Parts: sequence; C-alpha cells; structure tokens
Amino acid sequence: MLSYSLRPKTARTVFPDTGPSGVPSPFCEGSPTRLTACSPMASDLFTPLRLGPLELPNRVWMAPLTRSRAEADHVPGALMATYYAQRASAGLIIAEATMAIEGHSAFIREPGIHSAAQIAGWRLTTEAVHAAGGRIVLQIWHGGRACHPLLNGGLQPVAPSPIAITGDEIHTPEGKQPYVVPRELADGEIPAIVEGFRQAACNAMAAGFDGVEVHGANGYLLDAFLRDGSNRRSGPYGGPLENRARLLLEVIAAVRLESEVVGLRISPLNGYNAMVDSDPIGLSTWLAERLNAAGLAYLHVMRADFAGLQHGDVLTPIRRHFGGLLVANMGYDVEEANAAIGAGAIDAVAFVTAFLANPDLPERLRLGAPLNGPDPATFYTPGPVGYTDYPALAVPVA
Repeated sequence: MLSYSLRPKTARTVFPDTGPSGVPSPFCEGSPTRLTACSPMASDLFTPLRLGPLELPNRVWMAPLTRSRAEADHVPGALMATYYAQRASAGLIIAEATMAIEGHSAFIREPGIHSAAQIAGWRLTTEAVHAAGGRIVLQIWHGGRACHPLLNGGLQPVAPSPIAITGDEIHTPEGKQPYVVPRELADGEIPAIVEGFRQAACNAMAAGFDGVEVHGANGYLLDAFLRDGSNRRSGPYGGPLENRARLLLEVIAAVRLESEVVGLRISPLNGYNAMVDSDPIGLSTWLAERLNAAGLAYLHVMRADFAGLQHGDVLTPIRRHFGGLLVANMGYDVEEANAAIGAGAIDAVAFVTAFLANPDLPERLRLGAPLNGPDPATFYTPGPVGYTDYPALAVPVA
C-alpha cells in the first residue's frame, strides 16, 4: 500500500515520548537475539543480518508496496516476477499485501494467495527472486472495512464494529466511491478468519516463499480490531487491550504453525484509513512485551502517521520491551538509518518509494549514487511503465 495523497492537516495529537528524542540508546541487555543485533559488528545498513534460517547480506529491506499489477482473478504473473527479481539485492523483500481469504479485495488487481492459480503465479516470482540470489516473504492480509462491494461481488465488508472509513474514497470498477459501513463480525465468525490466515501461510510456503509477514497495520482488519478508535465491540474481542489484541495474536499463532519465518507489521500512529487510538504509546508498549512469546522472526514498525496528525515516539518503548529483530519504516535516509542501526535503536530499515524507483537500491546507497525519482502517476496503473522500466546503474566496462 502506498499513500501519497495526505488528508488535510486540520489538527494534530501529540503523545508523550516514553524515551529520549532522537536516536535512543541501545537496549541490548537480556536478549541473545538483541545482543547479536546490537553487537559492534552491527554498524550500518550494509552489515549482514541473520533472520531465522536466512542469512541477509544487508539491512536494506524492500517494504511491501501495492502496485495493482496482478492478472485476472488476482493471479500474479510474469510481469510481477520480473519486478521482484529486479530488486533481489534487498536484504529481504516483503512482497505486497496479498489477500489471504477470497472475497476481501480492497484494491483493483491486487494479488491473492487463496487459489491454486495464485499459488502457481506466485511461484514464478519466488523462483525468479531465488534465481537472482534474493530472499522474499509474503505479506498476508485481510482488507476488513477497507474493502468494497463493487470489488467483491456485492459482499459487504466486515470489521470489528460497524464504523465506515471517512475522509477518503476507494477506487472501484465504477470509479471512486465512498467507503460503506461494514458489517460487524460475530464472535463465531472469527475462527474462520484465523483459519484463513493459516491456510494463506500454508499456501505461501507452497508457492516457495521464505516466510510470511502478517499485515497488522494501516486500518485493515487486524489493525481495526487492535485500535480502540475502530473497535467499539464488547465481548472477547473488544474492550480492553488484551481483548482487542486477541485476534492478532491468534492469527500469529496459527501462521506460525505453517512458517518458521513470521514477521508482523504494525502502525500504532498511522491515521491512514481513518484510524486512531487513544493511547498508541501504551498500545505499543503492551504489544511489544506480549509479542516476545509469539515466536516472531521480526517486528516491522511504521513509526509515523502519513497524514501527520498524530505524533509520538513508538520505537523507543517497542525497542525497550521487544526482544527480537526490529525493522523500522517511514522517512529514513541513509544517514538516519545508519545512525539508528549503529546505536542499536533498530536492526534494519524497510524502504518504500526508493525501492520502487531503484531496483538496485542497496548498491546505490552503498556508493552514494543518485536515485531515480518515482512517478506517482504509474504507481497503480497496469503494465510495465513505471514498474519494471526504472533503470539500474550502468555496469562499468572492464
């Protein structure tokens, strides 16, 4: 998912930092995983990193980027395989948000992983990335209230509570439309959601991925349950934070049955899709501590708000309380990324549009070479233009 059309900055909420401003001090004590990540050798973006069974040559990760290039029936094709293989020099590629369960599309032409044809289509990508020496995991996702009946055969979207997304519209085959009020999921329907994620992880492994990332960010279903601005239900999945986090933790446990490498992406501050939480710092702290027992390979944190309406330091409390690999995203340049990794504040950075426009981003960053600029007009358009035609650096002739 890419968002470049920010909502008007009418007001902002500032949440108190729980740690110092700027780059925090390392929090290496008490965790063998953290000691490895924060050792003197872990100095910058170009230091290798171990991720479970995977040896990553660098810490320049490719963030998941919705590009709307799937073929009919949400099947990934050869064009997508080319796109990802071009970017195989990333320490890790996190492939774009992919429908875990049929009937929950929130974009036009986003890929799925719930059919045999989709598994076969994704295998083109994994084989191409591996042949180019890369590593790739799949982000599995349920759109929740961000879905629309016009994208799903008339099906009403589902959510923790019947609260529609406001302040934006969704692209559909009939043009831009307002988001609709979702149907509140019954408690008895939730086990099927968990099973859908487990099956998606199983399918991802069958397609040749090196692991999966659970999409728990940006207002989609799992995030909508987690944050209190969108979850107003009662019962076992609503109310206090431990209940609101129940679905997310159940999904992680189910996905771990199928994949050794499982990551999680969260966005405690991001207001995209009309999201808000009354205490994002408290949420981040509680969740970071709870995730230590979840068996995650990494935690991927979007550190800010696309719209700039909510501000606070979520990375410091997460680093202090989470003992695993921490990957940060949003707004990093090389200097800040290297400083944060060198200080032990984070372990890697996931880059967004820089990777979209620069298939050889790690080499360009290493050399300090100029970067291609992205073309927003082609972010979601079909075909190779603005997708596989961004040039890599010229190879010097010996």
